Amino acid sequence: MPQLVPIRYGRMMQSPFAFYRGAAAIMAADLARTPVSEIRVQACGDCHLLNFGGFATPERNIAFDINDFDETLPAPWEWDVKRLATSCVIAGQHNGYNKADAREMAVRCVESYREHIHNFAQMTVLERWYEHIDASDILRAISGKKWRQEVQMQIEKAAARSVLEDDFPKLATVEGGQPRIKDNPPLIFHQGDVSAEGEYGRAVKAAFREYRTTLSAERRELLDRFELKDVAIKVVGVGSVGTICGILLLMADTDDALFLQVKEARVSVLEPYAGKSCYPNRGERVVVGQRLTQAASDLFLGWTEYEGRHFYIRQLRDIKIKPLIEGISASRLGLYSGWCGWALARAHAKSGDAAMISGYLGSSSRFDKAVAKFALAYADQNERDYQALLKAIRGGRIQTLEE
Repeated sequence: MPQLVPIRYGRMMQSPFAFYRGAAAIMAADLARTPVSEIRVQACGDCHLLNFGGFATPERNIAFDINDFDETLPAPWEWDVKRLATSCVIAGQHNGYNKADAREMAVRCVESYREHIHNFAQMTVLERWYEHIDASDILRAISGKKWRQEVQMQIEKAAARSVLEDDFPKLATVEGGQPRIKDNPPLIFHQGDVSAEGEYGRAVKAAFREYRTTLSAERRELLDRFELKDVAIKVVGVGSVGTICGILLLMADTDDALFLQVKEARVSVLEPYAGKSCYPNRGERVVVGQRLTQAASDLFLGWTEYEGRHFYIRQLRDIKIKPLIEGISASRLGLYSGWCGWALARAHAKSGDAAMISGYLGSSSRFDKAVAKFALAYADQNERDYQALLKAIRGGRIQTLEE
């Protein structure tokens, strides 16, 4: 959607870290030129600190895991590790840490990855698939009493969220007795009326019916309790801005709402270098990749197609806990970086050969230090790319829209 692209650049120009979040395609091209061990996993493809976090499993437990899979594809495991480690350095620099402290963020992340992939290699296949990182694991890893209490409160607050009491008043209203998503241009807006019997309404409903067929039988039964009431475009994230993303409002009763998020799935940034996806629908690529790597996935995760574009669908804001990166201490960011390395190791161990990766890494810190050195160098490259973007904006070659 060309009219949304200036919002993306407006978000990317905020800082080198914001730029990095939107530059997965640039780094994929650069990583493709680096040596790899030829061991492949189901890669995240856009692995950075803000693409991890807490969320509710279908059993309503809080899990910590990767939570963005737009670029997922089978690819070398090193690419995820290098992108994540580089994000640690850039986040540290964004918070004003010196070079040594920023490097330490990357070392702790990669060290955690190496140590946990070794542990996963000792497990049976089923044990690796059952393995997960839950809230109690995270709380036990926090030594400071004050921070542990803060995280506990954040978890309790997220778990207490209600669609009816929290999400519905913010996102929807009732007009003429009919529930409707609130417009908030340019970030939330309508393209047509899904309740009307026009071409737009019929096309959306057909795409929704196709999505329904991608769910298992018991989840189709659950979805059928709700009726689709409204659809709106919603701008999300950084890298996704410019693609068609939206929210669906469904109702089972006047006081029983469900919001689903729709995200357009395009060709993965890894495909030119790692090979074409085997799935005809790019939304299916995202869904299968997510299920292969996450410990638990959303009940409503599925895919569809609309006017030749591919999409995947999941719940919106279902007890999600976003990481707080800006302004935190080096000790806290270091610990969080380690959690991300842990979660990435679990994902790679589930979808790939943990023993092969562990054997390649060995037990020394050589790999940790080598990737940290790479991360420092790539952070400098990211800064140069960021400055090139700012220069293009100042020269009028790129248009931005700041919110």
